[in-house]
Amino acid sequence: MKKEKLDPVLRRNYIGARGLGSKLFIDEVDPQVDPLSPENKIVFMTGPLTGTLAASGGRYNVVTRGPLNGTIAASNSGGSFGPELKYAGY
Repeated sequence: MKKEKLDPVLRRNYIGARGLGSKLFIDEVDPQVDPLSPENKIVFMTGPLTGTLAASGGRYNVVTRGPLNGTIAASNSGGSFGPELKYAGY
């Protein structure tokens, strides 16, 4: 796990957890990587409204290459994990 500074241009051009998470995944993972290999990454993303009182403010996204068909898989979930992730600085 590593924490990286986010480019402000990316933040502006890819608003939201799913768009930005997918962009980061595409930029960092080889398109031919085996979904079950250690080179595959799992990207956890919070959006601009995560952790706020806005509707759906408890959501976060996970992006990876899925083993079922080898394409990008994006999943959205809710609860307290998204806000806690954001409060922790991610």
